[in-house]
Amino acid sequence: MDMRGKTVLITGSTDGVGRYVAGRLAAKGARVLIHGRDAARAKTLIDGIVKAGHAAPTFYQADLSSMAGTRELAAAVKRDHQHLDVFVSNAGIGSQNDGPQRQESRDGHELRFAVNYLSGFLLAHLLLPLLKAAAPSRIVNVASLGQHPIDFDDVMITKGYSGSRAYAQSKLAQIMLTVDLAAELKDAGITVNSLHPATYMNTTMVRAGGITPMSTVEQGGAAILHLVEGDDVAGRSGLFFNGMNEARANPQAYDADARKRLRALSLELTGL
Repeated sequence: MDMRGKTVLITGSTDGVGRYVAGRLAAKGARVLIHGRDAARAKTLIDGIVKAGHAAPTFYQADLSSMAGTRELAAAVKRDHQHLDVFVSNAGIGSQNDGPQRQESRDGHELRFAVNYLSGFLLAHLLLPLLKAAAPSRIVNVASLGQHPIDFDDVMITKGYSGSRAYAQSKLAQIMLTVDLAAELKDAGITVNSLHPATYMNTTMVRAGGITPMSTVEQGGAAILHLVEGDDVAGRSGLFFNGMNEARANPQAYDADARKRLRALSLELTGL
């Protein structure tokens, strides 16, 4: 896909792999909408892109640990734009951010489930009018190979909590959303795919977990860009990729009953 003039929203794009992808898309002539919580980080990204001779991205500041903050982000994007060619749901927190203890979002949900999954679920649905207006358009969910089946008797992991389990559950939920949305939007001209960009990229999230990086941000960014603009994935939907290669996710992702339960819960929690 020729990205010149295309409008792309990337959540969590003031740091890490999202930041890299934003820079690359700006260099290709896309109209880039960046998101984050830190205005200072956003300014350094924007300044760098402008210094390189490209159009300045538009920054949207929002806290995706809050349903209200997520709705405000969607409202701002809809206010400013008539269409959206690509939505990259990249914002997330790792297994150890702010410590290993169980944490809750502003709405009282387990924090990783709220930020990594629920915010993307809500944004995707609220932004559908813009994505439909731009069809053929794409949704890219940045997930992980780390996946843990959802225990529907304790989705918020109030018992036996671990950050790694919470993170892996949120990432599998993203993939389940991918499969569901792909089926829902198959006649709307919107493709929905998910991926594990690269293993333990050199990002703040990985370092916060005390993990020695194994991959570069550039490697992960290339995999995301493949789903954003690759001609070989045009018209293909509901897929999970490990880097550049199509792969299979945890079996629960392909369990229609589990996806139905997750969708019902998500609609209830987000108030859609």
